[in-house]
Amino acid sequence: MTFFQALAAIIVVAAVASYINSRYLRWPPTVGLLVISLIGSLVVIGLGELEVISLTDAANVVEAINFEEVVLNGMLAFLLFAGALHVDLERLRRQKVPITIMATAGVAGATFITGTLFWLGADLIGFDLPYPWALLFGALIAPTDPIAVLGILKGVKAPKSLETKIAGESLFNDGIAVVVFLTILETVDGSKDPTFGNISLFLLEEAVGGAVLGLVLGFVTYYLMKSLDDYATELLLTLALVTGGYALALVIHVSGPITVVVAGIVIGNHARDMAMSRLTREHLDSFWELIDSVLNAALFILIGLEVLVISVTSAAVRLGLLAIPIMLFARWVSVAIPVSLIRLSSSRVFSEGVIRIMTWGGLRGGISIALALSLPQSEFRDVLITATYIVVVFSIVVQGLTFGRLVRSLHVPPDPETDDQHEPSPIAEAH
Repeated sequence: MTFFQALAAIIVVAAVASYINSRYLRWPPTVGLLVISLIGSLVVIGLGELEVISLTDAANVVEAINFEEVVLNGMLAFLLFAGALHVDLERLRRQKVPITIMATAGVAGATFITGTLFWLGADLIGFDLPYPWALLFGALIAPTDPIAVLGILKGVKAPKSLETKIAGESLFNDGIAVVVFLTILETVDGSKDPTFGNISLFLLEEAVGGAVLGLVLGFVTYYLMKSLDDYATELLLTLALVTGGYALALVIHVSGPITVVVAGIVIGNHARDMAMSRLTREHLDSFWELIDSVLNAALFILIGLEVLVISVTSAAVRLGLLAIPIMLFARWVSVAIPVSLIRLSSSRVFSEGVIRIMTWGGLRGGISIALALSLPQSEFRDVLITATYIVVVFSIVVQGLTFGRLVRSLHVPPDPETDDQHEPSPIAEAH
């Protein structure tokens, strides 16, 4: 199958699934597309078992699509930029302390807690899993997926400050989690000694380097856009910023996700206010909303199709089911501790119910699966991939379908210091 044929197949399936979901299910697109894709994959597996079709041929088609490459070095850059464009910088500044803590210490804490409990759980069911591999699982399952989270937030009328916390954290923590994952991976494969100096230097180069690169490229693009009034050229400049910036980040070994998120915030705030005409803003929003919708649909179709190539064993399924409460507990701890500490200094930063909402709203998605598929060949690789897939499907379907109901049931009041009752949400306004 050629690249064009594979692309055509994904777009056709995504379009049909989107129609079915919009016309009949009316679920959040993130959830609906994944469920439809999963059902389709299970039907294919059933027909293959009945020898109506060749299951091997179907699996070969899916395997021909390099999920890790497509997501981490393709879709992710565009989807993160599209999400960052609509993050209000002023609100982000007001929430910088909780967002920074949860996107850094929260990710590290969730990695350690998840990895340790997963290791103990594996031993409990009789599966011999080395501790470094358990930590790798903790690192790849720790980040909340910004693509899934932003997709759910579009349909939930949460207070503005809460929405900023969730969206801001999800946009930044995946970049930090990728750095943590790569750090642990380098100790597992023996390419680097796990010294404090090596780990600190790697984190500094990736995270801080990515932020600096994003600022530089974002402001360069801003000044270029400010010097003309041609929406077609300005849209092309944003495309160049995303593709060129992400590629440059990979070449110089800094965090690509953090680079495009920071650049997106610069363009979405400074360039939107001071370098764009009304016509350019309208075209920019429409263009990136279309990119966001198309790639979102393709991504969650791909997640559903991955079930065709996953090697399922009883041990992997048991570990995957065990990982669900572990993941939720680790998320709760990584949210509750920072929130409780911040409340000691200011009771007005968080409203009641925020811990439960941010715990349940921390969806996992394509980034976790892409990281799992990037694991080196080992007797433990397939088990971790299956466990990751089970957690991701649970997170998107169960948490995704019930998140809005949870927000409404808790009647979370607006945070008086940060919320404006009459100002439209920056995310909802964009969509």
